[in-house]
Amino acid sequence: MNTTENPWKTLDSTVRYENNWLTLRHENVLTPAGTPGIYGVVSFKNKAVGVIPIDADGNTYLVGQYRYTLEEYTWELPEGGSPVGTDPLESAQRELREETGLIAAKWTKLARIHTSNSATDEEGFIYIAEELTPGPHAPEETEDLQVQKVPLTEAINMVMDGRITDSISMAGLLMVARLRGV
Repeated sequence: MNTTENPWKTLDSTVRYENNWLTLRHENVLTPAGTPGIYGVVSFKNKAVGVIPIDADGNTYLVGQYRYTLEEYTWELPEGGSPVGTDPLESAQRELREETGLIAAKWTKLARIHTSNSATDEEGFIYIAEELTPGPHAPEETEDLQVQKVPLTEAINMVMDGRITDSISMAGLLMVARLRGV
């Protein structure tokens, strides 16, 4: 089987819900085995961006907030959305500034990821931000954030012991751990 060709066949697609951030489609399909099936697809109108800010002392900055969908408080990297057609790096720079007040002189693209590829087309980009300068933060009106400076090793420990569960944060921090031997 050629893995570059789509073995699924979409018979029809109906938008069931749409707002400013996403579209939910119900699709009738033929599975790779040729049997009828259904698929629910969440299409996002933004790319996800996450930033690992690392200061000269080896600290990073985490953002804490209550996540409505999870009904729990979480710690994660500074993250946000990048409208389709916008440079994800520019959006990452904006999110870092808005959520932490930090401005970075050095940016490195770390990864492109799919956050939940069984039901959504969301694509994410993770960056390392270095050579940091502090300034005022300006979160969006829907955000009630706390910013915590922690050693990079502690943030990685938070991933390993389950205190950080956000997929972009986990992927990014574990990649940095591997790259930097932390």
